Amino acid sequence: MNRLTRNTAVAAFSIFAALCSSVAVTAEENKSSDDEAAWISLFDGKSMEGWEKVGSDGSKWEVKEGAIWGSGTPSMLVNTTGPYKNFRYRAEVKINDGGNSGLYFRTTRRPGFSDGYEAQIDSTHTDPIRTGSLYGFCHVYPQLVKPGTWFTYEIEVRDDVWRGREMTRIKITVDGNELYEYLDFEKNYGPGHFAFQQHDPGSTVAIRKAEVQPLAD
Repeated sequence: MNRLTRNTAVAAFSIFAALCSSVAVTAEENKSSDDEAAWISLFDGKSMEGWEKVGSDGSKWEVKEGAIWGSGTPSMLVNTTGPYKNFRYRAEVKINDGGNSGLYFRTTRRPGFSDGYEAQIDSTHTDPIRTGSLYGFCHVYPQLVKPGTWFTYEIEVRDDVWRGREMTRIKITVDGNELYEYLDFEKNYGPGHFAFQQHDPGSTVAIRKAEVQPLAD
């Protein structure tokens, strides 16, 4: 996909994504005093310290070439720190052609696939819900990232109140392009952990950076 086509796809999706939330969010509402909070690295680039596999024995998570690689049968790789409530979270991720994974947040300490929010990682899998989606809540169908390409996922999450209604704000950004802000008035998931999904034997996911910036309540 050339730059013009990709930008057009992002622009078109941005218009569509407004439908994922029934309210408009202004720039003033998004201002935060937390911009100077420290970022905390969750991966040292050398070891699996701070991460634990949850799932089948046939799943493999290993560090090589400065990244965590997941392959094999289904499992989750869970970060053992936390829980985290309000935060910015960013990771550099790569998925293979035909692969499927997910970046989970506010998940449990020993999650299954349906526990917590999932930012989809999928460029060409048979599941048409692509990278940029908040799985089960707001779906992206255009391909925003080519398979086998490193990209940056950024997630901002905070519990908030809008016009007297409590809700959870979830902002999704891919490679610096803010796609949408989803307002979860059901507040489906409370404070929790971060995790990555190993979806199936045909999938290989790699993570070379994962870091969190806690935000004030």
